[in-house]
Amino acid sequence: MTMFMDVHHGGMPGVTADQLRQGHDAAVAMEKEMGVHIEHTWADPESGTVFCLTEAPSAEAVTRVHERLGGAPDEIHPVPLSV
Repeated sequence: MTMFMDVHHGGMPGVTADQLRQGHDAAVAMEKEMGVHIEHTWADPESGTVFCLTEAPSAEAVTRVHERLGGAPDEIHPVPLSV
């Protein structure tokens, strides 16, 4: 499986930590069913931008899990290397 960083531009202005946690927890709840693992989620409340780091078999799998949550990402980038 590959790691993917996805970006949602401007869709959540004013997002709070509790709202971000709720969205992250909803994604985690369907991980097994969707064949992905959501590692971490970040947000910038001022711009409404959200970033998610997900381990998945493909970018399409990342899109599917986000669509089930109500919003496909604007960008998905494979992240094959880390230190």
